[in-house]
Amino acid sequence: MSAASKTTVSAPYFITLSSSLSANEQQVIADLLALLPASYISEIRSHLDNKTRIEADSALLIKGYVDGRGLACPMPLLKTKVALRDVAIGESLYVVATDPNSQADITAFCRQSQTANTERLQLLVNTVTDIRNDEAVTATDEARHNKAAQQADTIFHFIITKTDSN
Repeated sequence: MSAASKTTVSAPYFITLSSSLSANEQQVIADLLALLPASYISEIRSHLDNKTRIEADSALLIKGYVDGRGLACPMPLLKTKVALRDVAIGESLYVVATDPNSQADITAFCRQSQTANTERLQLLVNTVTDIRNDEAVTATDEARHNKAAQQADTIFHFIITKTDSN
């Protein structure tokens, strides 16, 4: 089974980005989430204040972000485990990685948490996007070199929500 066929999504989500994320992190997250199909994300908003409450079942509060792009196994998983320490029950962690092994690692890690007697992790989004450089290339050697350096980049996206152990 190919990595692209292991796609999981429960609903189009309304995403709120926590005020604890820097403005730069919020922009990067919004840009990466924009790569996902519209059926995954219905709206992305910055968290305006701590009094804002998310009520809808399909709403997620992204509290943390792990950028595992360019990191080899097992680093995306290890960074995810560390980042989850700062995520409370009901909050979510957004993880992106480029290592194909991260999909199996993070999926197994979340599945394993379902049998533990601690906080459980629900993997809400588990999908892959390919970014391709579609710019025209001239016949010069320099242009060929640049095109080769900008090959398709596969990004694995995960949104993990911490849930109550009950």
